[in-house]
Amino acid sequence: MALVNAAASQNTSQAGAWSPLKIGMFRSLWLAILASNIGTWVNDVAAAWVMAERTGSPLMVALVQSATTVPIVLLALAAGTLADIVDRRRYLVFTQGWMLLVALVMAVLTHLQMLTPELLVLLTFCMGCGAAMAMPAQAAIVSELVPQPMLASAVALNSIGINIARSIGPAIGGVIVSQLGAMYAFAFNAITFAAMLVVVWAWKRDATASSLPPEGFGAGLKAGIRYATKAGKLQAVLIKSVGFFFFAAAANALLPVVVRRQMHGGAGQYGMLLGCIGIGAVGGALLLPKLRAKLDRDLLVLLATLSLAASLVGLALLRSWYLLPPVMMINGFAWITVLSSLQIAAQTAVPAWVRARALALYIMIFSAGMAAGGLSWGALAQRTSPELALLVAAIGAVVGGLLVWRVRIAGTEELNLRPAGHWPAPELSVAVSHDRGPVLVTLEYRIDEADRAAFHAHMHQLGIIRRRDGAVVWGVVEDVASPGIHLEYFVAASWLEHLRQHERITADDKQIQEALRALHRGERAPVVRHFVGGGDAPLAPPAHHHQDI
Repeated sequence: MALVNAAASQNTSQAGAWSPLKIGMFRSLWLAILASNIGTWVNDVAAAWVMAERTGSPLMVALVQSATTVPIVLLALAAGTLADIVDRRRYLVFTQGWMLLVALVMAVLTHLQMLTPELLVLLTFCMGCGAAMAMPAQAAIVSELVPQPMLASAVALNSIGINIARSIGPAIGGVIVSQLGAMYAFAFNAITFAAMLVVVWAWKRDATASSLPPEGFGAGLKAGIRYATKAGKLQAVLIKSVGFFFFAAAANALLPVVVRRQMHGGAGQYGMLLGCIGIGAVGGALLLPKLRAKLDRDLLVLLATLSLAASLVGLALLRSWYLLPPVMMINGFAWITVLSSLQIAAQTAVPAWVRARALALYIMIFSAGMAAGGLSWGALAQRTSPELALLVAAIGAVVGGLLVWRVRIAGTEELNLRPAGHWPAPELSVAVSHDRGPVLVTLEYRIDEADRAAFHAHMHQLGIIRRRDGAVVWGVVEDVASPGIHLEYFVAASWLEHLRQHERITADDKQIQEALRALHRGERAPVVRHFVGGGDAPLAPPAHHHQDI
């Protein structure tokens, strides 16, 4: 996760890329996630190879891959909502325990020779459900484990860890499957989940600072979707994800088929090529800081997309065990460049209160692209040939990259999304319960004619903020009897939802409000009034006060 301002970026640079590992809990969790990711790769290699060996069907092999990603599409947003509103430690303990149980069942059934292709797909789907529920929480806790100046380095380290696992996990999986058998690969995965469970259990999580009760699941889900529809930078991340992952899935989906059917290789060679992808990704992660310093973020994503397309062409046309490893390294380099750039942008495009939900949307798009791509390229390869499917995917990657490269993700690291905390508590003459509503808030501005255009431009931005943070209605009207007097109004569903708006306003939002305050003419700040509906008891007249809101 990148930093929110230039000063923080400087602090990160001074702290060093490896500085988060000095923090004990981050280091322990990083190592545990690394081990878990290695176990996942070992599991995936074993599952794909068992399916290829027993069925020989490109579509069935692709179905195994899709069974791990479809649950993420179905469950990621719900998982992100839960990760934002419940205790993340307990939540992660449950998800790791679930995946440990599934891995053990796969190992036992394999030992008993009862793991049919149908059961393999079902259990892989169950494993994918656990991963889907865990991923948003794992991504979001980074900001809890390291101080603000280390966030960018921590996210980069997570990417490096993922790709260290990608580089050695498949190789370990290939060795275990070829030398010991698939049962031991599944058992190895279970052991890594047990290690992750121990580390998460030992995590002493700090309590959240909010004085408000947690959101309910339904309200939290709506808030996450509402935020995504109003956050332009997050939308840019999601659009770029759509233009990349569907086509990039072709390599993972068809590599075991190319190795086994086209090149007559075994599990060892398959694991070796997957390891080359991981090696290229790790090398790319180490080079990315220098590349980001020299290249525009969006241009870098485009160049990486074109490189991935070139690697797909190489996988389609080359049949040499000497040439394919460097081609797969290029594939890994392109993967980590796009994946890391989009992940950092997703992390830094949203504030902490909605981060898991935002990351869940990104993960959902990523997984939907992988699942749909895996099935599509597997089906095309079954009807035609793996070579043609890879070439079509390469062309699609080029077209998709060119179509979305002008959608900008650059600049998210400069956003200051820390809570501003500058809204004072509303002045009340009677107590208002949290469930009272709806709540109408009005602000009266006095604007000179010369400032009318600037006022409405800033108001447009503020309206996006109001709706993004919970307003169900927003607008601006002008007094026809006294031109220049403008009334902004917005409606929240309840008093509690309005209080949440107080907590959600960011430092960047504050700058827009300060610009509007500068345009206001008068010795006092704009007059703010709160009107609350619902309930039978009469309310006192709304307080007239002057404040920024």
